Formats: sequence, C-alpha cells, structure tokens
Amino acid sequence: MNMDELKDVLTRYGQLQVLRFFDELDGCGRKKLLGQLEELDFASLDRLIKDYVLKKPDFKLPEKLDPAPFFPVNPRSEAEADYYRRAEEKGKEMLDAGKVAFLTVAGGQGTRLGYDGPKGTFPIAPVTGKSLFEIFAGRIARLGEKSGRKFSWYIMTSVVNHAQTVDFFRENKFFGLDEAQVFFFTQGTMPAVGYDGKLLLGSKNSLSLSPDGHGGTLLALRRSGALDKMKADGVKYLSYFQVDNPLAPMGDHRFIGLHVLENSEMSAITLSKTGPFEKLGNFCIADGKLAIIEYSDLPAELAESRNPDGSLRFVAGSPAIHVISRDFVERLTAGGELKLPYHRADKKVPFVNDCGELVKPETPNAVKLETFIFDALSLAEKTMVMEAVREDVFAPVKNASGVDSVESSRRMILSKNAAMLKSAGVDFPFGADGEPLARVELSVRKMADAEDVRDYVSRHGITRIEPGAEIFLD
Repeated sequence: MNMDELKDVLTRYGQLQVLRFFDELDGCGRKKLLGQLEELDFASLDRLIKDYVLKKPDFKLPEKLDPAPFFPVNPRSEAEADYYRRAEEKGKEMLDAGKVAFLTVAGGQGTRLGYDGPKGTFPIAPVTGKSLFEIFAGRIARLGEKSGRKFSWYIMTSVVNHAQTVDFFRENKFFGLDEAQVFFFTQGTMPAVGYDGKLLLGSKNSLSLSPDGHGGTLLALRRSGALDKMKADGVKYLSYFQVDNPLAPMGDHRFIGLHVLENSEMSAITLSKTGPFEKLGNFCIADGKLAIIEYSDLPAELAESRNPDGSLRFVAGSPAIHVISRDFVERLTAGGELKLPYHRADKKVPFVNDCGELVKPETPNAVKLETFIFDALSLAEKTMVMEAVREDVFAPVKNASGVDSVESSRRMILSKNAAMLKSAGVDFPFGADGEPLARVELSVRKMADAEDVRDYVSRHGITRIEPGAEIFLD
C-alpha cells in the first residue's frame, strides 16, 4: 500500500502514533518501519487488542475436567504389551522409510543462564562441553546411520538469534551433518501493545516486536516453505522438542509407532509429576477434548485431589515433547492463518516516548500476545499421550542454578549414562544415595540408544568404571 493508504489504515485503527518520528528517519529506517507495518493485519490486531489488552480475559475452568488417559510406561496386560511391540515395529518402519523429520524450537537466548548467545549454542555436555545443538546433531546423525537415511532437521530461530545460530552451524561444519539436512526458519513476531491499546515503538524506526510464542512454530513452518519441503520429501511426522532439553527422546520407536497406530494428529509425552504443584502443564480432558491446563490455572483442590490408592489424580505433566502429523499442521495453518487462541502476558517493555527517549519501565506497562503449541491438542481430531520415565527424557536447562538448571541437567545426563552402562553389564560405582561416583559422558554420535551402548561396551571390552573417573566414551 502507498503512504496515504497506510495513514488511512492507521488512522482508522487509532495507531497513527507509530509514524510520529517518520520524518526524522533516513531511507533505511523508513523502509524498515513501513515493512513491519505492512505485514500487520490491522483488523485482526484490533480485535485482539480489544479482547486481550483493553480488557483482561478471565480464565474459565472447563465445566467438566478430568485427568487425561495415557499409555503407561509398563504395559498393564499382555495385550497392551503386544500393542507396544507392534508400535515399536511401526515406529522403526516409519523412521527407516524416511517418514519422520525432527523439529526443534530454538528461538531463545541464554540470558537466564548468564550466557550471551542463542541457548542452543550453550555448552551443556558434562565432560566435553558440547553444545545442545551438537548433542542433537550427533543423535540425528547416528539415527540416520541406523535407518540408512539422512534425516531432515527443522530448527526454528527468532529474529534475535537467527544469524548467530546459522553462523554457529557453519563455523562447526554442521557437526558432521550435510548442510542440506538442516532447514532454518524464523519464528513470527507480534507487536507489544501498551495498556492504552497503542502499539509501542522499540526505537524510532521499529515497532517493539517479540516472538509470537511456540504456537507460532506451526504458521512459521508454512510461511517458510518448510511444509512444502516436507511434503516433497515424503515426511509425514514431526518429532518436536525444545532446544533446552538435552535428553529429548528423538526417534523413539514406541512414541512414533503409537502416534501412527492410534491415527493421532498430535501426540504428547507425559511425566508423572513430582507433586501437585510442580510447574508442568497438566494433561486433562476438558469438556471431552484433550487439553493442557497450566499449573497456575489448576485450582488447588483439583491439583491435590487423590485416587483411592492415594496417588495424584492429575498426575500427568507435560514436558513439551510431541509428535505432530504434517497434515494436521497444514490444516491448522490453511489460508496462512494460525487457528490457535492467543494468551496475554503482562511485561515490562522498553519503548520510545513522545520525546524520542528510550524508557525502560520498572513495572509492567504492556501486553505481549503469544500462542502456545499445546493448544493445538484440543483442535486435533485424534490425540495420544504416552508416559515416559523422567530420568530418560527430561533434563531442562532453564536456570543458571537450582531447579531445572545447568547443574541439574548435567547431573541427569551423567545419571542416565551411568544407568545405561550398568544395564549393559558394566560394573559402575554408585554412592549410597544412588548418585554415580564417576563422570562418564557417552558419545551421542556413537550411542543413540541402549542397543548402541550394549554393542559399544561389548566391542570395547568395558567391564568396569573406577570411582572418580572422568571419561568421554567415543
């Protein structure tokens, strides 16, 4: 649209203030701001502002809320055990046929870790210091060897870290993967809105933009051309995980197989919560549909409710690990629009005031609008939830210290490696508290699963690990 048309649109929706410094900008600055404005759907944005900013939506608990059923780790009957065997065969079949690709959400920075850079570049491996990205790349390479395939890896970055992420891969020669295997695409953004309903400027030549939430992954797949590439490559299923979880199960045969056998459009892994108020979303059946109710929205009386045997009723927590059918993503993003609800987040958003000064507020001053990928579960025609062992699949790196920290994640990696070696017949030293007394890191490039570990131990004649040892097995 031309300048007159843009001014008419901005005037109609009460947002002309975003051009108040336009005459001061050079050509590049004007082009940048105009490009951002032209990408906005002002009619839709105006509705969102009225519904989510000018009034604060009240969360209403569904009238009927029950715990969600799930496939348990250990089968409850011989029939279920047989079904699991069939699922594992089907999952392997899908991997070997090239029907699976990997999808990593990696738009965040390592700020909370005290680290300056994309979170995926953070060195997390407990002995070698390999980055999160290198760990995932190694697993993908090994899975590819086992399946005779070169799996595609889709990595969603953000406008903040895209260039750094791509440079990191190039500097490290894609960690042994072919460059063509890795498809980078950028997460969408949404403008921050002041409590008065006005769009904020982050600088004189730019709106204050922020990522549109991990739900935006789905629309970004379409806009980037990733969905078209998947279809051309014959990919039907996406193994989705977040970049801050180095133990994310990639290529899990049972998980993929159950997704296929259950005709699920979107499946999820669940973990047994450590307590009623653990900060994990709760898998529930809400008015007949699978949904995740955030820990902060589940009333205490429900969170603490118990089964007759004393176990928690709402025990199924979400670690944000999914298998998603490509067809489902295409349906949810048809027409170039994302069919997910938005969520309001009150934030302290720096902005340029009327005097052209950058203001950094000390209290929340604006709303950021986000979509969450788990909301897609209630839109799927069929879903599936599978329980996993926490120690095997979930070691999040969210904080510099304490819960879900760098320290706890490395400790869990070491504990899993020790358990795998012990299961492979290695005499491994453990303390009275069950903690490993040696630091052993297994090469993910060589050992993607328990089968690989057993084979490695046998071929190298490893029978014992000495207490106090610090070893990288490659």
